[in-house]
Amino acid sequence: MRELGIGLIGTGFMGRAHALAFRHVSAVFELPVTLRLAALADADPQRANQCARAWGFETAHSDWQRLIDDPAVNVVAITTPNHLHFPMAMAALAAGKAVYCEKPLAVTLEEAEQMNQAAKAAGVVTRVGYNYQHNPMIEWARQMISSGELGQIISFEGEFSEDFMADAASPWAWRCEPQHGGGALGDLGSHLLAMARYLVGDVQAVCADSQTVHRQRPAVSGSKESKAILVDDHTQALLRFANGARGTFSTSWLKHGYKNHLSFEISGTLGTVSFDQERLNELRLCRAGQSGFQRLLAGPALPGYAAFSPAPGHQLGYNELKTLEVHELIMALTGQGRAGTDFAEAAAVERLATAIRVAAREQRWVEVGQV
Repeated sequence: MRELGIGLIGTGFMGRAHALAFRHVSAVFELPVTLRLAALADADPQRANQCARAWGFETAHSDWQRLIDDPAVNVVAITTPNHLHFPMAMAALAAGKAVYCEKPLAVTLEEAEQMNQAAKAAGVVTRVGYNYQHNPMIEWARQMISSGELGQIISFEGEFSEDFMADAASPWAWRCEPQHGGGALGDLGSHLLAMARYLVGDVQAVCADSQTVHRQRPAVSGSKESKAILVDDHTQALLRFANGARGTFSTSWLKHGYKNHLSFEISGTLGTVSFDQERLNELRLCRAGQSGFQRLLAGPALPGYAAFSPAPGHQLGYNELKTLEVHELIMALTGQGRAGTDFAEAAAVERLATAIRVAAREQRWVEVGQV
């Protein structure tokens, strides 16, 4: 494979993030393959043409199936609302094409499992957009854990909160629909669940509670017509990990002051490490016997960082994390990548999220493997 044709479906915030990553990755990494931005699709033909021109894609489609059928497309990147992930990914897999899908994988566990099985049958590379895991600082924390530097891991405390729905006057959006996989748990919490699994391992059982605070929202901005909200505004859970560690999980889109507060604190018998995505170039570490935490800064010694900056403390950002994710995808497609968040792992995240929903609804402990 000397050339890899990229097909991008969707032109919203995540579509633009994917487009930037596909354009940037060749500038910062020596790739074993040439990237071709072959096609872009959006339901609005004017928008499709405009974004294709601006982002450097050769062809624009208003029908996503035509993009999948395009022989120039080898990889289908899906950045649409959640309920469209399933039909688009299944069509791409049926066409034998690799799929790079935004999270969450699907709106139901049944769909996620079908997508996972279809990917296995197709034998193609799949990846899901849990890009926060590609931060070099997260890999550093993971190495501390796996090497035993923190001792036996005994607790995980995680939170992912933002405030973009804190105002009761914020209008209804597709994220407010249960059938679109909405709610704080699906929209934000899935990132935190994926992170917990990535760093600490399988979660065996959960107990949870959730609440819808604003039960009505304007149908559109400024409208007097309202729509009922049937998804969670915030969810909390207790976690029992398979390795014996215990954990807490919290996610909310109502917490004033938070913009991207994906955070965790992981404690072991020999130390504690903590992270906050709002300060994504830092870790805080306390080893047993120290009087407090020390601040660890990102730098070129960490894999991935040096591709963007030769000096420590010069900061990576959100789009750099997306570029690192795309780089891992491309290396996997050429047989040189490490294990990544594929459809199998993303389906496991959806199983865990489903268990939390069941636990919150039935007010009991739920074994994740029995969901």
